[in-house]
Order: sequence, then C-alpha cells, then structure tokens
Amino acid sequence: MKLALREVRIAFDGRTVVALDALDLAENEIVGLVGESGSGKSMTALAVMGLARSLGAAVTGSITLGGRELVGLPERQLRQIRGRRVAMIFQSPVSAFNPLFRVGDLFVRALRVHGVASADAARRAEAAMQEVLLGPELLRRYPHQLSGGQAQRIAIALAVALRSEILIADEPTSALDVTVQAEIIELLRLLRERERLSILFISHDLAVVAQLCDRVAVMRDGSVVESGATATVLRQPSHPYTRALLAAVPRLGASRTA
Repeated sequence: MKLALREVRIAFDGRTVVALDALDLAENEIVGLVGESGSGKSMTALAVMGLARSLGAAVTGSITLGGRELVGLPERQLRQIRGRRVAMIFQSPVSAFNPLFRVGDLFVRALRVHGVASADAARRAEAAMQEVLLGPELLRRYPHQLSGGQAQRIAIALAVALRSEILIADEPTSALDVTVQAEIIELLRLLRERERLSILFISHDLAVVAQLCDRVAVMRDGSVVESGATATVLRQPSHPYTRALLAAVPRLGASRTA
C-alpha cells in the first residue's frame, strides 16, 4: 500500500476533530475523500503532510508512506518528504505561491531544496509545463498574472517536476468554471496514466468524484462513515449520510420549488 492511515486522531487542546480508523491509497490509484465543509478532510491531508502539528494539533496513530512511519518524524525529515514524495495542491494555489517570485523561480527553488542542480531544475520545469499543456513563457510570470486554471495546472506541474509519488488534491476544481474543471480532471487522469501517480482527491462534489475516482471514502464529523468502490458507494449507498449527500446533488431536469 502506497499510503496507509490507521487509528489516526487529530486533536486541538484535547478536543478530537478527526478520528479516522482506516484510509488507504494504493499505487496508481485515485481515492476520493468527500464530505461537507468541516468534516475533517483537509485536516486529514495536513496530517499526512506533517503540517497539522504546525497549526497546534496533536496527531496520534499511524500514517505510513511506503511502509515508513510519518507520525512523529522530525521536521527535517518531513521536509525531505514533502514535495519530493508527497505533494499537495490547494483550492486556491495562487495563495500558496510566494507572490514575490516568478513562476520559474518557484520551480527552481523547490527543486533545489531536493538537491536538483539549477540548470537541471530549469529543464525539468519546462518539461513539466509541457506535461500539463502549458507554454514555458508562463514561467516568466508572477502568480497574480495567472488565471485560476493556469495556476492549478502549474501547481500540478510542480508535483510532476518533483516526481512526487502521491498527489493530494484539496478541492482543486471547486473554484473553477465547469469547462476548466473538466480540463483539470482530464489532466489528473492523464498524469495518473503517464506518471503512475497515486492521488488523494478531496472534494465535496460527488459528481466530480464519480468521474475521476476509483474508490471513495465519505467523512462526517471527522470519521469515515462509508467507503468502497466509487460506483458501488454512489449507486448503492449504505449510510444515511451518504444518501443525504447524493440527494443534495443537483440534477438536470429536476423540478424547482419556489
């Protein structure tokens, strides 16, 4: 198993916000983690990245990456894992970029942290931009000069350049219009095939999850209440909360009430 979470508990000042018994991500698999805002999806992702404790959270249990335990790992070792083995992209990637640096500089700085020479970093940045179907001229722009779709593709390209094994995508399409959203979904599919990426796709949008994910885990109040093959869970949900989420999905042709 590429990524395995067992008995993970995340708490602030003794108050548990996530109590996750089990969550797995296999090699070359896309798993959807769904639930409403505040259900614990993003906090779970931050725990995997080793960032939850920087927010003051206490994390216990087991999070293993390729068999290596991450919980309790020193910050210096976590920095070598972030980006290089596990990368994370956000709903608003521009806010995660340093606004003082051009896009190309962001690539080079990230790659240099992981021991890549400057000349090789520049080549890898251009190759990664081609992988996500963007022109290398965007490397000369500042983050605020990017559209939402461009910024999201560049965040994905950075994971490709770092040759990450796992990509955690935290609501990467919810701020985009439907056309760009479809492009990002197709891009993630292609990268899974080409790069053999494992993807943890965090979303509240079941329609997007249905298009992209092999398996899905449904979170409510910090716990997974149902999980399984995406088609099975979405067609034959066993938990009342999953059924409620599905009932809330808008359907074309549905009658409107005043």
